[in-house]
Amino acid sequence: MDIITQKTKNTKRYLPHELKTRIHAVEMYRNCGDIGYVCRKYHISRTSLWRWNKKYDGSKESLEDKSHRPLSKHPKEHTETEIKWIKDLIKRNPHITLNEIWYKLKINKGYTIKLASLYRVLRKIGYYNNPEIKGTSKKHNQNIIHQQR
Repeated sequence: MDIITQKTKNTKRYLPHELKTRIHAVEMYRNCGDIGYVCRKYHISRTSLWRWNKKYDGSKESLEDKSHRPLSKHPKEHTETEIKWIKDLIKRNPHITLNEIWYKLKINKGYTIKLASLYRVLRKIGYYNNPEIKGTSKKHNQNIIHQQR
């Protein structure tokens, strides 16, 4: 292995500290009070130590990494009724295109979400993976090309 690939292999953008290191650093800071010494010893920043100290309540669960996923849904996310409208339109007309679905929803139901978001929902519910629907899957399109030859 040459030196360049070895250097790039070991570099990470974010190196998380182990839970054991966090606990020992906070306990040492609380015992000695010298933040500079603790930060040098454990190779951590002052802000990380302050953040951990504030969160630490004596249990190791308090310093574990938490999920970064938001607790609430996005305000412009499709509602269950909008997804039901989309599925009903597809069920009534299985060969309907993306633009036709969007236009019918906009005119008939007052749908205000953009076309790209509708495309993502159709992909999520599996509309574009259905080989029986004309033009919605690669498998169907390949079959048409082979039939024309």
